[in-house]
This record gives sequence, C-alpha cells and structure tokens, in this order.
Amino acid sequence: MTTVLILVPIGGALWVWTTPWRSARAAGGLALLVALGELALWIGTTANFDFSDAGLQFETQQTWFADLGVSYHVGLTTVTVWLAGITILVSTAAIGYGFWSGRDRAGAYLGLLLFLEGATVGVFAARDLLLFYVFWEAMMIPLYVLIGVWGGPGRLAATIKFVVYTLAGSLLMLVSIIALGLSRGSFDLADAAGSESTWIFLGFLAAFAVKAPLWPFHGWLPDAYREAPAEVSAVLSGVISKAAAYGLILVVPLFPAVVSDWRVPVLVLASIGLIYGSLLAFRAPDVRGVIAYSSLAQMNLIVIGLFAVNESGLNGALLQMINHALISAALFLLAGAIERRTATGELGLLGGMARGRPVLATTLIATGVIALAVPGSSAFAAEFLILNGIFSRGWGWAVVGAVAIVLAAMYMLRLISAVLHEDVGTAVPEAALDLRPAEIGIVVPLVAVLLFLSFWPAAITDHAFLF
Repeated sequence: MTTVLILVPIGGALWVWTTPWRSARAAGGLALLVALGELALWIGTTANFDFSDAGLQFETQQTWFADLGVSYHVGLTTVTVWLAGITILVSTAAIGYGFWSGRDRAGAYLGLLLFLEGATVGVFAARDLLLFYVFWEAMMIPLYVLIGVWGGPGRLAATIKFVVYTLAGSLLMLVSIIALGLSRGSFDLADAAGSESTWIFLGFLAAFAVKAPLWPFHGWLPDAYREAPAEVSAVLSGVISKAAAYGLILVVPLFPAVVSDWRVPVLVLASIGLIYGSLLAFRAPDVRGVIAYSSLAQMNLIVIGLFAVNESGLNGALLQMINHALISAALFLLAGAIERRTATGELGLLGGMARGRPVLATTLIATGVIALAVPGSSAFAAEFLILNGIFSRGWGWAVVGAVAIVLAAMYMLRLISAVLHEDVGTAVPEAALDLRPAEIGIVVPLVAVLLFLSFWPAAITDHAFLF
C-alpha cells in the first residue's frame, strides 16, 4: 500500500503530461480526481493502520544494489502516516485551487503538483538513506519549475536563490549519506543508528536547516514564498518544510551522542530564528510576507521541540508540524483569494474586506485565532508541549518560546485587522466577492481539521511513537 501511495500521484502526473487533452479543464479535472483518489487511499490506509504497533507497517523491500546494501525499502510508521496524510491533504487542496483558478498550461502545472506530492510521500516513506535522497531531489525539481515558470515578476531571482541554497544543502547531505552508508555497509535506516561522526551529522543538519529553514539559512524563503503561485507557496510552506523537520527526526536517533553535543548551538540558532521571524512578520508590509516570516518562526519553534529530545518536546513538535501545515496552507490560499480580488497583497492598500464578505472574514479569523495559539486550540496544545519539553533543558529556552507566542499574537492580529477591518482600502473594489463555493470547498476542510485537532489533539500525540 505504501508503494501505491507513492506511485498513484506520480502515475497520474505522467498520465496528465502524456495525454493530448482537448482542453485545459479536462487535464485539470483528471489531476484533481487523481488527488482525491490518493486522499481516499490514505484514509483507507489509516483506517487499517495499527497505532498500537510502533514498528514499520505496509512495508516493501526489494534489493537494488546488493554489494552496496542499497534497497527499495518503504513503509509507514505512526509518525510518517500522519506526515504523508498532511502532504496528501494539502496537495489536494493546492491542486483543487490551481484547477479552479485556471492556471496557464494546466496539464503541465497540475502534473508537476501531482509529481511533487508523490515524491514528498516517498520522502516520508523511504527507509533507505539513498532512496530518501532520490525522493528528496525528485521533490525539489518540480518546485524549481513551478516557481520559475508560473511565479510572479521576480520569479527568476527567487528561483535562482532557491536552487543555490537547496542544492548546496542537498550535496552536503549526499556526501553524508555516502559516508554513513559505506561505513556501515548498508544504507538502510535500521543499520545506520549510533554513528559518532560529527561531520556526517553536520552534513545532514545543513541540508535540513536550509529546507526547514533554520536561521540563518532562510535567505531563499521571502522571495520564494512571495513569487510562487499561492497554492505552490501553500505546499512549500505547509509540506516541504515538514520534510526537513522529518529529516531532523531521523537524524536525532542516528547520532545520539553528537546531537547531545550540538544541542545548545542548534537551540541558539532556533531561538534567534524564532524571535527574528516573529519580528519580521510583525513588520512585513504584505500578506504573504507576514505568512512567510511567521512560517520561519514556527519552523524554528518546531526545531526547538525536536532538540529537546524528550517525549513532551517531540510530541509537541509533531503536533505543531501538522498544525503549521494546515495553518500556513490555509493562509496562503486565502492570500491568493485576496490577491485575486484586489490585485495586491500590500496591507496598506487593503482593509474593510469583512464588510459583505462573511465567509472570507470567518475563515481568516478562525485560521488566525488558531495560529496565535489561544487556549483550547491545537496550536496552544502543541506549543505548551514544546515549552514543557524544552523547560527540562533550561528555563531560558522556554522564556524565548513564551515571548515568541506573544509576538505571534501581535503579527497575526495585525494581519487580520489590516485585511478585514479599518477603512476600506484603495485596492478593494466594492464588487470584490466573498469566497466562492469552490474556494470554500478547498479552504474550509483545512480549517475543519484544525478545529477537530483543537478538540482532540491526542488524536496525534497519543497515536505516534517517535523513538
């Protein structure tokens, strides 16, 4: 079943690309059907998943290179089944939005999103390090094209910066994978644990720090999030950054002694990134800027939880990974909806959009309130677990996290106020419509899952065994 989850979107992408469609709508309709079929497959897989078993399930292993110990080895754990699910859900919403918005060359565009979905599921399912790298690189390729071809006016510079950063990190990870695999005589994750090589660890850390991103390796982020189409930004922030966080989840048990030695430097960088991202989000002049820098802050908070390396911190980090995937995807899609109506995302030109647009206002407020971690929300539960976990490593780290929560409330309330309230902005026409039924059908399910997790965060935390 794991292989099916990987191959269905990739096969769908090939189908969309190679069939001579009479209309872009037909190609888009098929891409959306494939995405919905993938979502149904994941629901069926999860329904048959044994969450009392911490081992690998729905496993497939086939030797590729016996001499090197390389195999096609995939399977799902109690962690990756959720991460694969959030990938599939966010990708379905992105494909639906791309189909509805009528992107140019819809077959090529939506096919790339399907291929990206399959490759990302492969990253979460891979149990062989070399296979993990293959899926990692396959995940990056469609992103370069999606931003470079369908992005905004500054797409070329954004793409070049994105390529340079990610390739540098990926090459370091490849060197580390080769060194670790050859030293162990196998590339299988089951045989890789217990390494004491600092240089191999730093190679992995560099790749995941760039993609998360961890401060100060975030230079590609503002341009990429602003220039990419809204649904691509939703996937980039909501899903691809979680692949990097998952990489850190893999690395921690592989290098236990080295992680202990490097915990403080990583926590220092993550703490700086948390405050820095929050302050920039508060100062950002546009909707996407607020979401982009808030994503930087939240990913650094997740890293803090992961490097607490205890049950509370790890569970909080996993829950926040899922929360942030849903929140950032919903916010970027709402940003796209706002830009379609006003032709701008500049906060100074917006305002008063709550008047006559109750669905837009309700959806944005609901997502924003969960994002600022009010008590009773899933984000509050996750952040509480992270702070509780990191407190055991030192109260100063918890203070930094608490300050960032206050800053999150400031930038999110500023965003909501600038878009929905105050005087009607000069860029907001009276004819600007509320969210249309298709947009509601795309965004509201993401918010609904967030509300469900707010009532029952234990659906994740009590059904995942990280180590």
